[in-house]
Amino acid sequence: MNRSGLGSALRALRETSGLEAKAVARGAAMSRSKLSKIENGNASPSVTDVDCILTAIGVSEEVKAEYMAAAREAATEITAWRLVRRLGYSRKQQQVQALESQTTLLRLFQPSLVPGLLQTPEYVRAVFARKHLSPAELERTTAARLARQRVLYTEGKAFRFVVTEPVLRWRIVPPLVMVGQLDRLVSLSRLPGVDIRVVSLSAPQTDFPGHSFVIKDQRMVTVETVHAETVVTDPRDIGLYVSKFEAFWRDAVAGDEMRELVDGVRDGFLRERETG
Repeated sequence: MNRSGLGSALRALRETSGLEAKAVARGAAMSRSKLSKIENGNASPSVTDVDCILTAIGVSEEVKAEYMAAAREAATEITAWRLVRRLGYSRKQQQVQALESQTTLLRLFQPSLVPGLLQTPEYVRAVFARKHLSPAELERTTAARLARQRVLYTEGKAFRFVVTEPVLRWRIVPPLVMVGQLDRLVSLSRLPGVDIRVVSLSAPQTDFPGHSFVIKDQRMVTVETVHAETVVTDPRDIGLYVSKFEAFWRDAVAGDEMRELVDGVRDGFLRERETG
């Protein structure tokens, strides 16, 4: 199977399963029209699209591996944020949720913002408000991101977060709201499957933060830039991101030391509030 024939192969797979197109589209967090375009060869599916469609159909791991190999013929995919905006940020959050539900080990490095899975509702709204969404879309997107967070409580999954210390101090929300956000980080860090670490500004470093990225098992890396989202699936490139993550992971503070650092920043916001 090659990438050009992937759409028709996916349609045949769905029809064999007996599932209606609308059910698969719903399970893959995409519109019925988008699925139709993919199946009819009028739109080229991304690696993420194929992953979500196969998951919605419920194929075996062997079949999934074959189809994903065809999808990965183009090892790197770039989707401009203007296209995401056109389709809706709330739908994008649902698509990410579908991928996270199928991920056993998620590793996330973030040098600028609190990771989405760890954000409070107020912090989520502050992030998406900067994208100038309509009030209705802002609420839908906020609700969709918060719904993703349920995955943190799923048994058998592991979540590793590494953030740099400036993430704790970046004033995207007022001081009192940041207090609540930092309290949530401490609380979530005590969940069995969640490990949150902080790269301290006081510690000597051997690498540069660069940009945020998410590693989903060993199958893909998602990178967010100013203009687009990049999905990397070449195993050689994934290895580069894994190495970078592991280096920061080893140098970052963890456990009680991490919580002490976060509490110190939190107390600073409280003092500012009291004397302001």
